[in-house]
Amino acid sequence: MIALDFAQLRPIGLQQAIASAAAQLELPSPAAQLLRVSAVHRDSIIVHDGLRESPAQMLPQLLHALLEQEQLLTVGDWVAAEADAHGTLWITARLSPVTQIARRGNDGRRQVLASNVDTALLVMGMDGDFNARRLERYLAIVLAAHVTPVVVLSKADVADDVAGKLAQLKQRLPPPVPLFAVDTRHAYDVAILEPWLGAGQTLVLLGSSGAGKSSLTNTLCAAGQATNGVRHGDGRGRHTTTARSLHLCASGACIIDTPGLRSWRADADADTLAATFDDIAQLASTCQFRDCRHASEPGCAVRGAVDGDRLRNFHKLLRDARRIDETPLERIAARAKWKTILKAGLERGKDKRR
Repeated sequence: MIALDFAQLRPIGLQQAIASAAAQLELPSPAAQLLRVSAVHRDSIIVHDGLRESPAQMLPQLLHALLEQEQLLTVGDWVAAEADAHGTLWITARLSPVTQIARRGNDGRRQVLASNVDTALLVMGMDGDFNARRLERYLAIVLAAHVTPVVVLSKADVADDVAGKLAQLKQRLPPPVPLFAVDTRHAYDVAILEPWLGAGQTLVLLGSSGAGKSSLTNTLCAAGQATNGVRHGDGRGRHTTTARSLHLCASGACIIDTPGLRSWRADADADTLAATFDDIAQLASTCQFRDCRHASEPGCAVRGAVDGDRLRNFHKLLRDARRIDETPLERIAARAKWKTILKAGLERGKDKRR
């Protein structure tokens, strides 16, 4: 039986489902306690007991078991740990995460960004950081992970054409997704996020460098994180947060801040990603052809009703997802197919010139 104090662990996101799963763990020692991973460094793991943080080590058996499953501990994981005779804290087990937000690297490997998250605050600056296509990619990844998204547009106090940018996003994003324009430095502005900051809730901040994630964390949690500006000329952000970390809020919620990420590839198959574009999925059901690709087919109900750039972004996400699912042999076959098509096109061009 694992030791846990529900009231003490509540501020770091403990919920009844996690507590019930922890009670089912079969552990060799009754001295084990339930803790949450609050930071992961190269040579150590930081865990939180609801009152304070402590460094911990992972048992080699657990590390090998996770590596065999192509998994690693990440911020937000719940673990069982116990101290040895020398006071060293050893992680002996990890609870299966309820939710995980992850991306795929350029090499196709899966990178988990945060575990056991209830809400994702998608932070985007209304200055040079504004990019509707990137926001749609964030949104698709979060929805595919079954996490509630909330869009937070920062720097509303200094941006140009705030109303126009809001109108653009409202036209492109699904209606149920909350959308707010705020100055992340002021508590009275970010108070609008209180419905998602209840006791026991875990939020993660996602966005590019310089979008205002650390400023928002500081305002919501008084975290005291350093903040940087953006580069003059192109408005690109400077990296302030270099590692994911968990912070407690006075409301009883906790927030996972993350480093800025410029490239995102969804950790989901094509069918799951397609389902995150509700408007396209609904319209596609009325297309003339069941396998309509919304390109040039007659009777397509999608092309004329959906923003053209949104549709192109949708197709790009699906292509990325299909590439991840392809086996090496399928990739070779696809390259050979396109080489044949290209060669045939060149031959036709030569015949016409003759």
